[in-house]
Order: sequence, then structure tokens, then C-alpha cells
Amino acid sequence: MSLKCKICGVSDSKTLKYIINHPRSPAFVGFIVNYKKSKRFVNSKKLIELLKVERKTTNYVAVLVKPTKYDLEKIKNFNFEYYQIYDQTPEEIEIIKKKYNIKIIAALTIENKNDINKYKGYSNIADIILFDSKGYEKSLSFDHSLLKNVPKNIKKMIAGDIQADDDLEKFKKIADIIDISGGLETSGIKDILKIDSFLNKIKL
Repeated sequence: MSLKCKICGVSDSKTLKYIINHPRSPAFVGFIVNYKKSKRFVNSKKLIELLKVERKTTNYVAVLVKPTKYDLEKIKNFNFEYYQIYDQTPEEIEIIKKKYNIKIIAALTIENKNDINKYKGYSNIADIILFDSKGYEKSLSFDHSLLKNVPKNIKKMIAGDIQADDDLEKFKKIADIIDISGGLETSGIKDILKIDSFLNKIKL
């Protein structure tokens, strides 16, 4: 099984252009749209400029934490292929998916096996299910081996303190997509050298 990746928390055009034009560009790039507590948050004005960068083969993802109607209306005409949504019920996500005709990454925050099993409520709604840590922007970790019992027919994205130099083979057994953010940063800023190394490694 091949492993895809999402680079999340991109907040400047120079980094985005590098990622998109990389010979081994990622399947997804994520932008923090409404979670202002994150140091990677981008306001609407900046987001509009970022989204002018031609995405080519990469999917642009709006990362949303419990989005309001105002949040969703503000971005409905933006160049996104996916909404990655935290802290919404399956019923709320289904309404969003239908109203905005958008692909959905349902984000679950994981601490234990019971949290993993919440995927069952989203499996018929979400295009991808993300298993993330409880830390949101803090890049905390959780026991990734908990995913081993999630059925193979569920398209799984995995996050939670993943680093550029991690052994990626272990993720191939439990997930389809790696979601990485802080692991590609130095002093809180996306690091081009780490991005290059990671993209070359994940495509091997």
C-alpha cells in the first residue's frame, strides 16, 4: 500500500509554492481557517492570497474547528476541495457536506480506544477520517497502534506528533495518509529542508 501525505498549517506563499512545485508534492495541503488559537491560523485576506497559488495535483483543505454558519459562508467560494472538521457531530457534518457540496475529512481527537470507535458514526458521511491527538495545534501524540482494528475499507488519515524522520513503514500498516505539521517546522516556522526530506522519503 502506498502512503500519501498532508502538510498542514501552511501560512505563507513562499512555502506553499515550494510544496506545490516539489517533484514529489503532497496529496493535501491544509490551512487553519478559523482556529485563532493556532500560531498557524491565517485570516481571510491572507488566505485569499494563498489560494491564488495554483494547486496542480494537490488538494487544498480548510481546517475548521466547530465552524459556525458565518465561518462556512465566508469560505464557501474559496478554492477548497475538502473541509477538515473538528468537534462536530455526524449529523452536523452531513448537513455541511450536502449544503456546500464539499468533500469531508472528519477529525476525531484520540486519547483511548473508545475515542477510536467514534469513527463508526462518521464512516458513511466522511470521505476520510482523521485520527488526531487531543492537542490540536500542539502536536501531541497518542498511541497510533490503536488504529490497527479500524477496518481497511475506512480511508484513514493519521496525525499526532509525527516527525519528518519517523519510520514511515509503521504507518503504512495502519493508515492511508499521514498528516504532518509541527514535525516540518524549526522554531515554529515551516522548514524547507525538512519538507524536502520528508516528501522525498514518503514517496520512496
